[in-house]
Amino acid sequence: MKIIDTVAALQLAVTEAKQQGLSVGLVPTMGALHEGHASLIRQCVAENQLTVVSVFVNPTQFNDPKDLQHYPRTFEADAQLTASLGGDIVFAPSVEDIYPQEDKRVFSYPPIDTVMEGARRPGHFNGVCQIVSKLFDMVSPDKAYFGEKDFQQIAVVRAMMRDLGYKFELVPCPIVRETSGLALSSRNALMSEDERVLATNIYRTLRESAVFSQAHTVEETQQFVVNQLNALEGLEVEYYEIVNGETLQTVTSWEDAAQIQGCITVFCGARPVRLIDNISYR
Repeated sequence: MKIIDTVAALQLAVTEAKQQGLSVGLVPTMGALHEGHASLIRQCVAENQLTVVSVFVNPTQFNDPKDLQHYPRTFEADAQLTASLGGDIVFAPSVEDIYPQEDKRVFSYPPIDTVMEGARRPGHFNGVCQIVSKLFDMVSPDKAYFGEKDFQQIAVVRAMMRDLGYKFELVPCPIVRETSGLALSSRNALMSEDERVLATNIYRTLRESAVFSQAHTVEETQQFVVNQLNALEGLEVEYYEIVNGETLQTVTSWEDAAQIQGCITVFCGARPVRLIDNISYR
């Protein structure tokens, strides 16, 4: 496995692979890799002849400087994990190499990027589109792999791909959870053991709400989730939206869409740590 830290070296390596007729897969990450990332890398390795894993904490998608400062960084472990899974290249560039000058491009895909995370983290999805489009252009992959925990992010990236004319495949990969049900996240490392136990209530409540929803309205189900979690000391729901899985617009009836998704963000613990999760209702 190679560790590459410049755009020029990455493009050279990918060009050589393509000249040999190799298929190329991309797994974009911000590092602090866990089993969720590992599942993406495994699938990429299984489906492509060259796997590129990017490890880059992208400053343009953080609207809170403290969040950027505290984001966990574990590069040596990330490289070891990637190598153990059969990855071929870890791309770990500097901020200066990715952004030699300020990226002033503006990406806007309403209403998909203006609700939920988009409404509460101004500029976040613009930053996501900036870095993802750069990676797409550098690698020109045959397939790119994203985790479904970031449900809204996948929808935004799909919109960007349509807008910019990318023709390759975006591969969504299922959420990986601890045995407790807690969705794996790099941010989990910021929680104490007690806080991690507390956070398991998020998915437990979402699962309970799926049963609850069979005999209750959308509004009642939404309130059930919010009330259950806010009743627990140390948890505070930032939002819980039940939405059309394609448009991400809120629904008022279970018959409003073929795919209905519940998307949640919860603050957990003393710091607090901001956790996201989602569940499919229909």
